[in-house]
Amino acid sequence: MLDFAAVRRGEKTIADLAVGLTVADLRDLTNEMVDHQLAQIASANDADVVFTPADLGADDPYASNEADRNISWNLGHLIVHVTASSEEGAFIAAEMARGIVRDGRSRSEILWESVTTIAQCRHRLEESRRMRLAMLDVWPDAPYLDVTVPARGTTPPLNAVGRFLRGLSHDASHLDQIDEVVRQTAAAR
Repeated sequence: MLDFAAVRRGEKTIADLAVGLTVADLRDLTNEMVDHQLAQIASANDADVVFTPADLGADDPYASNEADRNISWNLGHLIVHVTASSEEGAFIAAEMARGIVRDGRSRSEILWESVTTIAQCRHRLEESRRMRLAMLDVWPDAPYLDVTVPARGTTPPLNAVGRFLRGLSHDASHLDQIDEVVRQTAAAR
């Protein structure tokens, strides 16, 4: 997988990682990420999906409900969240690759409370893989890589490849959290 940790450490930017990557690379990176997440939850069972882990640092400033801001995310919540973010990146990147930039978001996140089984988690990951790969199929043969959107903070603007990578970077930012929830659920059995 790409070293997104270098981005978090401020050593690289998403735009740096995007240089030279092709649509085929984005497909491979998507498959690698989803395969990794499926491997992370391979030993989980239904009870693990709804297990509430201890997370003293729980803070979601983007929670749609203020009451949910400091809740610890269970495995179902994590899977729903990471897939929604990567899908959003893929959908926006597809528009950019076609020369279109629009304001607003392209996010659809199912209710995490509705995900209560490991089969649902696996299905959500595979469904997300299918949608992200489908978005890459709509890229033109010669994507508009000169079309950019502002990145966060002072980092360089992102083209379609960078915007797609930002979704994968978000996935990567939650991998340790998924591992920790799986570790806690196994210890609680």
